[in-house]
Amino acid sequence: MDARTLDETYDLAIIGGGVNGCGIARDAAGRGVSVVLFEQGDFAGATSSASTKLIHGGLRYLEQYEFRLVHEALAEREVLWSIAPHIIRPLRFVLPHHAGLRPAWLLRLGLFLYDHLGGRKLLPATRTLDLARDPAGRPLRDDFRRAFEYSDCWVEDSRLVVLNALDAAERGADIRRGARVVSARREPEFWRLEVEEDGVRHAVHARALVNAAGPWVHEVLAHVVSANSPANVRLVQGSHIVVPRLYEHDRAYIFQNADGRIIFAIPYEHDFTLIGTTDRDFGSTPSKPVASAEEIAYLCAAASEYFKAPVTPEQVVWTYSGVRPLYDDGASKAQEATRDYVLELDDADGRVPALSVFGGKITTYRRLAEHAMQKLAPYLPAAAKASWTGTAPLPGGDFGVADQPRVVAQLLRAHPWLDERLARRLVVAYGTRAMRILDGARAAADLGRVFGADLTEAEVGYLMREEWARTAEDVLWRRSKLGLRFTPEQTAALDAFMREASRLPSPPAAAQGGAR
Repeated sequence: MDARTLDETYDLAIIGGGVNGCGIARDAAGRGVSVVLFEQGDFAGATSSASTKLIHGGLRYLEQYEFRLVHEALAEREVLWSIAPHIIRPLRFVLPHHAGLRPAWLLRLGLFLYDHLGGRKLLPATRTLDLARDPAGRPLRDDFRRAFEYSDCWVEDSRLVVLNALDAAERGADIRRGARVVSARREPEFWRLEVEEDGVRHAVHARALVNAAGPWVHEVLAHVVSANSPANVRLVQGSHIVVPRLYEHDRAYIFQNADGRIIFAIPYEHDFTLIGTTDRDFGSTPSKPVASAEEIAYLCAAASEYFKAPVTPEQVVWTYSGVRPLYDDGASKAQEATRDYVLELDDADGRVPALSVFGGKITTYRRLAEHAMQKLAPYLPAAAKASWTGTAPLPGGDFGVADQPRVVAQLLRAHPWLDERLARRLVVAYGTRAMRILDGARAAADLGRVFGADLTEAEVGYLMREEWARTAEDVLWRRSKLGLRFTPEQTAALDAFMREASRLPSPPAAAQGGAR
């Protein structure tokens, strides 16, 4: 078949299935642009699943005069919460005043700006806490007497990515997991991409190309597109540790360190506390990052400066690391490098365009996608249509920000035999689409095999059919965090089941798009 037949020619090809690539695919597909996205591994398989899981303005970025970034990020908190109330929730942060570090007046000024820069409407305002009286003071050392409390949001980062991919597919995008772009060459009117899928190479044509490869953005430019870029990416490793739950209340902490950095301690998956992150230069070639003993010790020591009970490396039950592809603005320290994004359009001499994405944050991914559409509009007329992603819910998020308990109750009414804790977990992960997992079930036994924790065969089947899951790692660490509760034997059994199930004939996923 000729590569230029209708089903292999697209308006836009995207390389990279992280939050930026999937966000751009969703935005473009919703405007009527024909889209194909290539991800060589799993969605959110790298940086986008290794964040601190926050939708936040970045309080510390005010010190670096990143006012545009902070304003945009603050405004996005409530926008994203409203379109994904199942995977995003408000979270209060407690900032203890540390004598000898940032003075109280500076913290109050920063929090005043934080409250007013982003048009906050639903999130509660900042307040001052007496740590001798407030429950937030109980886990802390006695020399911390005063704190400030403010609002941001929590997000299941990898689910945010896959839900953007799912919505893009349901709006007509062709989303291809396990597809590696080997080369991309310009022709007079198209990009010609050589793509390898399941060991077979074939050609795809597109009128425009987006390089959203994250830490590999320069690798794609150099080895796939064979182009140079004046922009540079600075790879910065951020590592996190997870320990058993350190305190009983549901608020997070933000701690200042003597080196000028801050770390967070956040309630995580009911029974744990997440602590992070580090900032250190990673080098020039992306590879699988691993939390070093030095980083683990740093995070434990930083938390122990504040908590009464020391946090030690022996308590760590899990670590994860990501490489942030920051735009290189020449900052001397990794922690000072800008978190803002840069979109570089290469269309010199009337050539077919290529847009490369440098930097960015999970919080601003949706605005980044809107700006990408603005850049591409001269070449893709449909991209100039009105912005829409700020009001359309992500899959399963079609309910109000305060209505999650109602959705849980609705699920339990429809399935009164369902365990209430499982019902809550399903709604937090899938929102109203939890109904699809339970469709046809009349008793718990109808959900099939239980692999561990409360993960059933029905849920695994849904993830394989509709969310591109192929391995136990996909299910346990990106579609969920149930890996924290699985034994190695249970993980191996799930992997074996999924390998066998993937060989069986099955109906096509509901989320299948195509070129136009």
